[in-house]
Amino acid sequence: MYWYTAIAVILAGFAAGFINTIAGSGSLITLPLLIFLGMPANVANGTNRLGILFQTITSTLSFRKHGYFQFRRGLIIAAPAVVGSLLGAMIAVDLNEDLMRKAIGILLLVMVVLILIKPEKWFGRQQENLFRMGFWQGIALFFVGIYGGFIQAGVGFFLLGTLVLGIKTDLVSGNAYKNFTVLCLTISALVIFFANHQVRVLPGLLLAVGSIAGAWIASHVAVRKGARFIGWFLVAAILLSAGQLLGVFSRLGEVLAKLF
Repeated sequence: MYWYTAIAVILAGFAAGFINTIAGSGSLITLPLLIFLGMPANVANGTNRLGILFQTITSTLSFRKHGYFQFRRGLIIAAPAVVGSLLGAMIAVDLNEDLMRKAIGILLLVMVVLILIKPEKWFGRQQENLFRMGFWQGIALFFVGIYGGFIQAGVGFFLLGTLVLGIKTDLVSGNAYKNFTVLCLTISALVIFFANHQVRVLPGLLLAVGSIAGAWIASHVAVRKGARFIGWFLVAAILLSAGQLLGVFSRLGEVLAKLF
């Protein structure tokens, strides 16, 4: 690997670590880069999870240091999502990827509408004693886990939606528990990827270097700036991800190419 390629991978990891920690879909940056470097899609997917592993460890520890994460609650939240992810991984082979990408893009746009209709539910800080984890919240996390098991990209958005609207966390605490849940999902996924020899360690560790830095900075920014900053960052990230999944940018590129 050339030195400039290594720098590009580290920078991509930094951007993904920052975006994933505060919102989600940072993998839309790292996966295309890894594929561009010549990795098969499945190997790129497995290698990318190595960066996510270290990124989520860093962000979880940082949020815990600032008092926004409790390990016991994190395990309660993550458990149904991890079970769902195992099922999601098993059914992934039977899904129409193009149709699924469009469906997810539409769901993300619906989430933006929900945020903008009642921003106080997202941007306002909830009290810690409003933490509500019951049967229906567990079911919701189970289905989010299924989604995370078969496609991963954007799972942070749906986790945040469940945490803020269902479990009644604020966005800062929600980000802490979201990152821990993604950490748990990533550990189970990496076991499978390593077993199938679909992880390239050196590029994965370079991603991890950038991701650690991005996650550390993002977690401190999230704590300092608060829920309102996270909320608007979240809206922007969702809109960009939805546009990518729905093919808006590729069609826009085709139109511009014809014009010029």
